[in-house]
Amino acid sequence: MRFTNPFYCMSLFVSLSLLVGPNSGFSQEKGRVYTLQESIEEALANNWSLKANKERVDQAMQVKKQARADLFPKVSATYGYTRLNEELYFKSALGSDIQITTEDNFNSSLAVKQPLFTGFALLSSYELAKLGIDQSEMNVELEKINLALSVKQAYFTILIAEKGIEVAQSDVEFRESNLNVARSFYKVGMVPINDVLRAEVELASAQQSLVTARNTARLARCNFNTVLSRPIHAPVDVQDILEFKPVKEAFDDYVEQALENRPEIKLVNINILQVDQETRLVKSKYYPEIGLGWEYLREGEDWDVSGDDFHQDPRWEATAMLSWTFWEWGKTHYAVKEKESLKRELMKTKLALEDSIRLEIKDAILRLENTEENIPTTQKAIKQGEENLRVNEERYKAQVTTITEVLDAQSLLTRARENYYIALYNHHLAKASLERALGKH
Repeated sequence: MRFTNPFYCMSLFVSLSLLVGPNSGFSQEKGRVYTLQESIEEALANNWSLKANKERVDQAMQVKKQARADLFPKVSATYGYTRLNEELYFKSALGSDIQITTEDNFNSSLAVKQPLFTGFALLSSYELAKLGIDQSEMNVELEKINLALSVKQAYFTILIAEKGIEVAQSDVEFRESNLNVARSFYKVGMVPINDVLRAEVELASAQQSLVTARNTARLARCNFNTVLSRPIHAPVDVQDILEFKPVKEAFDDYVEQALENRPEIKLVNINILQVDQETRLVKSKYYPEIGLGWEYLREGEDWDVSGDDFHQDPRWEATAMLSWTFWEWGKTHYAVKEKESLKRELMKTKLALEDSIRLEIKDAILRLENTEENIPTTQKAIKQGEENLRVNEERYKAQVTTITEVLDAQSLLTRARENYYIALYNHHLAKASLERALGKH
């Protein structure tokens, strides 16, 4: 998610803020004060989505162990019982019947099989499993940098909401004072009733804005708690960050860092290596499979399979096996071509991803430059707005201007204060986006 206007985030909460009233279950006690770094560290330690991704690393490790097991001999055992409805006889040349089976037949076997050569299929499967671990670990790193960005966005959303309360509270206090002045003037006949009514309407509007700002702040804390996997109504405060430091570094240096650090680039590289192993696995069909087998057999009329007149004595068998499917109408050839095309696709995907990363970095740099230029300008605008309001208040008290001029001057000052915080927190959010684009958290 990209923040281009922090106060826009506040507006997103307005539709939900009416659901979060003063007694919404949010504790009124003082919450823990988090720094930005503490917030990130706690999220990385507790976030449920990140923990779920870490489980996938463990799953990949188990897959690797399964693939490694295929390289070793396999041992199996069987035990069976067969009941015939009657003994079988063989009539000899002399005309006599010779019994050749019994009604009860028991058998058992112990077999060992070891593949010797599978056209590198087993080795390729093992290498694919190892790459699966690398892939899972990179997904964890990707989740970390995304989570860090979400924490920063949630953190500054709280600050934005708090400043919104401050600005709204200041606006209410001024309009209350202005209403009192208008009422005093009206009582002595200095101004018409319209001035009082206008001041009352402006005060009511400011009070509504203050209620919305407070609810937005509550919801911002709920969002922050969710990202950190804390109880949603747990009290929390964050340390304000009013200072800013201009970020100056060459675009090409940023790009070099991003291409080296971004998990997405590393994931594509891993995918390319996986396709290489998949191609090797497919090509294994070109070769025969060779293996060894050994089996120990026991038969008998009784359960202990110790042999008898109608069953062979215990024995063992050793087998060398070669299997080769050498004609499938080009199936293996076309499968190899498919993997080669997939590799070319991934190479092109990597180039497109690199272009996208360059654009992300450029966008973050331009937003940083924009906010760095706007912060001093908005600070100056606040001073000018305060002076403009002071002058209009004095003029109104001297009855040389209308209350409209005073109210408009207050609106200009409120907007100037909002613009300052927009520029300030936009700077921090642009910096957070740049860090995300560089693959940092």
